[in-house]
Amino acid sequence: MSVRDVIKNSFLNQINTDISTTDVLVVLLATAILGVYLFFIYRMVCKKAFYSKSFAISLVVIALVTSIIIITIQSSVVISLGMVGALSIVRFRTAIKDPMDLAFLFWAISIGIICGANLYEIALEGSLVITFVMLLLYTVPNVQPAHLLLINATDLMAEAEINEILKGSTRYYKVKSRNITSIGIDMIIELKSKDEAELIKNISELEKVESVTLMEHDGEITY
Repeated sequence: MSVRDVIKNSFLNQINTDISTTDVLVVLLATAILGVYLFFIYRMVCKKAFYSKSFAISLVVIALVTSIIIITIQSSVVISLGMVGALSIVRFRTAIKDPMDLAFLFWAISIGIICGANLYEIALEGSLVITFVMLLLYTVPNVQPAHLLLINATDLMAEAEINEILKGSTRYYKVKSRNITSIGIDMIIELKSKDEAELIKNISELEKVESVTLMEHDGEITY
């Protein structure tokens, strides 16, 4: 018997045909239960105005598909190598803009892998711990976000008066943009104010100021 035959037989002997329908259904049922749990956790912690139900459903589907792959590659080394080759040509081009969505994707994949390996207790305990930590961190209050103050004035000399008001009414401010035109000046100022309403009132009362707009700026896009 040649070395090639030995290697061939060793691979063929790795084929496991003892996987029963009951075992597969148990794995899929456990994965589905944890996937639905993940679905509701995502729905609860999602704070975006446009909640994506399709993305939440895809979390459950990803967990199920991953568990099926794990069951399949456990049956044979040959199949596992073929699966790696097949999956290597797949390209996912969906942009994940929210880091929390990416965390849920990894969570769903982990559930599928762990349940596919018949480690249900680890999948359950891990999911509960992740949920506890996530909800605990959500209770931590955010730092006060910076604001953007948009000012339109008819005179360049108005900037000095605006700076005097900002020094007494803000904890921090910085001029981010200054656009000078023939009819006046437009300014964008980043600041953290003690009293936003009072600040807007004081600046809008200046004779040379035409309009004042205060916008929240926390680095995130809101809808």
